[in-house]
Amino acid sequence: MSIRRKYTIVLFNFVKYRIPVIVKIYQTRMQKLDKNLVLAQANDYCPGISLDCVILGFHEGKLKVLLNKFSTYTKWMLPGGFIYKDEHVDAAATRTLASRTGLSNVYLRQFYFFGDVSRTNLDENKDMLARQGFAKDDKEVSKWFLQRFFSIGYYAFVEYGKVKVHSNMDEDVAWFNLSDIPSLYTDHNIIIDKAITTIRSQLNSIPVGYELLPEKFTLTQLRTIYETILDAKLDRRNFQRKILSAGLVCKLSEVYKKWGQKSSILYSFDKNKYHAAIKNGIPVF
Repeated sequence: MSIRRKYTIVLFNFVKYRIPVIVKIYQTRMQKLDKNLVLAQANDYCPGISLDCVILGFHEGKLKVLLNKFSTYTKWMLPGGFIYKDEHVDAAATRTLASRTGLSNVYLRQFYFFGDVSRTNLDENKDMLARQGFAKDDKEVSKWFLQRFFSIGYYAFVEYGKVKVHSNMDEDVAWFNLSDIPSLYTDHNIIIDKAITTIRSQLNSIPVGYELLPEKFTLTQLRTIYETILDAKLDRRNFQRKILSAGLVCKLSEVYKKWGQKSSILYSFDKNKYHAAIKNGIPVF
């Protein structure tokens, strides 16, 4: 047998058998490290309370929600986290948002306190911990994670193209269309529904389009955002007339072109007028 053939066989066996073992050992060590880190920091967090962020973006004509899940778990969930004992809850939400999107200066608002006595599903939490490699009889872990949790809900508007999605080694992060949200962990579907209901009730006074759209956009894109949140079709001509008469958008000498579609005029927001309208409580829609 030639030296080259021997070398090829050795390399093949290493790739096939040894690398998976090394990866498994590394992952196991990381899980233990994660456990030690979490337990070491547990005393720094406020017990029994967390926050969950409904992060909304707009892309290719669809309103989207950012979700994450552990690679060992089946259900997706909202980005969230715990609150340090010496930390303002808004600062914790900003920290959580930045860790997921890479953005810090975005429109972020607290909208509801979720305190239903049955919102914490202990069996679901036990299953999640077991899949993460934690022992079922680990009292330290159980004391922290298997207690009743309250959650403070936040929603955020982000410009999709500016988001730099970040995920840890043992999890997945992805955008989902608002109309295609799967069954989520614990009450996170309820949290999303409540966020949309809240936004809908405040639609005249919050900068939805301004925060979600890029600097240049079409009125069709703007209308689609409102239609999605309102869950209703809007008359194109009436919408356009209402938006233009408010004087908050400027017509540009540019058009949006897409293969197979009619060219559309591009617009941009008049930032000074828009901020003044929001500040003075003047309806923006």
